[in-house]
Amino acid sequence: MTNRVSEDERGIEAALRPQSLQDYVGQSRMKDALAVCIEAAKRRGEALDHAIFYGPPGLGKTTIAHIIAREMGSAIRSTSGLVLNHAGDLAAILTNLQEGDVLFIDEIHRLPASVEEALYPAMEDYQLDLVVGQGASTRTIKLDLPRFTLVGATTRAGALTSPLRDRFGLVHRLEFYSPEDLTTIVLRSANLLQVPIDEAGAAEIAGRARGTPRIVNRLIKRIRDYAEIKAEGRITKQVAEEALLWLAVDVAGLDEMDRKILLTVIEKFNGGPVGVESLAAAVQEDKGTLEDVYEPYLIQAGLLERTGRGRQATRQAFEHFKKRQDLLSFSDEAGSTATR
Repeated sequence: MTNRVSEDERGIEAALRPQSLQDYVGQSRMKDALAVCIEAAKRRGEALDHAIFYGPPGLGKTTIAHIIAREMGSAIRSTSGLVLNHAGDLAAILTNLQEGDVLFIDEIHRLPASVEEALYPAMEDYQLDLVVGQGASTRTIKLDLPRFTLVGATTRAGALTSPLRDRFGLVHRLEFYSPEDLTTIVLRSANLLQVPIDEAGAAEIAGRARGTPRIVNRLIKRIRDYAEIKAEGRITKQVAEEALLWLAVDVAGLDEMDRKILLTVIEKFNGGPVGVESLAAAVQEDKGTLEDVYEPYLIQAGLLERTGRGRQATRQAFEHFKKRQDLLSFSDEAGSTATR
């Protein structure tokens, strides 16, 4: 039963992803540049230049990789920097690519040095250097590869080495989405899920989605469940507000962990500054997750600052909790004392 639910969820997630650049909402500068490069490559009959996309999680990096493959009429092979532990792992993938294929490496900043170095000639010359033999008989042979497009994705562009970063012809940062673009995504996803929703309900969801399409789709799936049971299946502004209260997502889009992070800085560390290691230990979260998943939005929203001495809550963060004291007990009584 659990596996079936997981498969259904994955199927829904895939269905909600845009299938083409035309369907892709937001990131207009990146999208326009990519459209030109794809069309030019197709006219010349060439593989698209290697591309890397970076930015916070959930902004569409994986989706873009699949769109590139679809627009180029190519197959896509997906892997992760976490699983490519040896140069041989990379060689096994590269030697099975076909002409024009797209190789997508998520979390590419996690590639071990030996794998990254094996990738350099593959990216530049479409050749793979294989080391054969041992000891005095060791030699390197060059294996020709089909012309392919490498698409990399990372949440930590600063962790990329210069030699790797410089080998990408297309480099794009994905930005947080505007409320208007997120509202469009809410309406599109609701239509695909066949959920009746009005504009005000869509705007309410978009305003709490932290500028992130992945969160939009996660919220609308759960709000759909709530509306099915509590509101005859229709999502209005009131239904969206009630469901978001039920989900413990506040008016700033903060969830329980966001509030825990900010309140820990405010209450335990007197507003900061506090080192990231100390903060991660205090909230019982992995340091990398804190930096890559939670901090980008809190900083973007003006609630948290990174200083030379550590993390510090902003005046806006203090005001947010002062104005909405109900959030202090949100986890215990999900919205029972909420005011608007």
